[in-house]
Amino acid sequence: MGSCRLCPRMCGADREKGEKGYCGQGAHMRIARASLHAWEEPCISGTGGSGTVFFCGCPLGCVICQNAAISGRKAPGREVAPGELAEVCLYLQEAGAHNINLVTAVHFVPEVVRSLAIAVRRGLTIPIVYNTSGYENVETLRMLDGLVDIYLADCKYFSPVLSQRISRAPDYFTVCMEAVAEMIRQTGDPVFAGGLDAAAYNASLEDLTEEADYAGALMERGTIVRHLMLPGQLSDSLRVVDELMSRFGDHFYLSLMNQYTPMPLIADQTDLNRRVSEEEYEKLVDHAIAAGLKNGFFQGEGTAEESFIPPFDGTILGI
Repeated sequence: MGSCRLCPRMCGADREKGEKGYCGQGAHMRIARASLHAWEEPCISGTGGSGTVFFCGCPLGCVICQNAAISGRKAPGREVAPGELAEVCLYLQEAGAHNINLVTAVHFVPEVVRSLAIAVRRGLTIPIVYNTSGYENVETLRMLDGLVDIYLADCKYFSPVLSQRISRAPDYFTVCMEAVAEMIRQTGDPVFAGGLDAAAYNASLEDLTEEADYAGALMERGTIVRHLMLPGQLSDSLRVVDELMSRFGDHFYLSLMNQYTPMPLIADQTDLNRRVSEEEYEKLVDHAIAAGLKNGFFQGEGTAEESFIPPFDGTILGI
């Protein structure tokens, strides 16, 4: 971190000497929340919840961010040492978490690596999930090779105009595709509890009803790519789906999300200041299925609510 190059911003901040990177953070990990979390994909959250650790700061800084309260330079949080993060992970495991879910950790990867090494030595056995915006350096991801079991990555936009407007990152899609390729290289094809591959897992879900609590297998290894549909951006979403499926085929799961909720920072961008319509989302899902998507997660109605935003109240279980 002496001349930080961890994320694609390549800002070069000397974080070891107290400078803040583009992410808004210094040299040491800061956590905004650590708790059981029930709002990930079913094979991640299961019935007991995902042991989710939300890190402060973010290299992307999207104006539509639902975690804006903790992603900025003045994000409230607690500084933790690697040994403390290890204790948090072990506590969450004891609390029944199905996995440890590290949310937006790219700018702290060196200390995350140390933390996981300590936690494993002390008895951590559940899978590690790396939950990311998709804006990642391949070189940084390689530091996690062998430590991360599941990548849970966004692929937000195809258009450089759209990604510049929302995230000030016109190179987003190119960077994201290279990152996803590295993630899939590391994890291989999806594997679920009981040794199920994707085809067997998909078949096992056919007998489940929408009303029942999730009773399917948990993912143990693999990559899930999320795409959050934006209002009025159907053509961009279609391109994202086509590009991902063309390049990665059935080697990953695609999660198409309709939970977009307008946030205060986009109040002056009227086209984004509404939720995604049912018609827009249905067209996206229909397109993905018609294009041959086999490994997919879709959301039902009523998901575009702020209840998906965790209460960032300083809760850090385990320390």
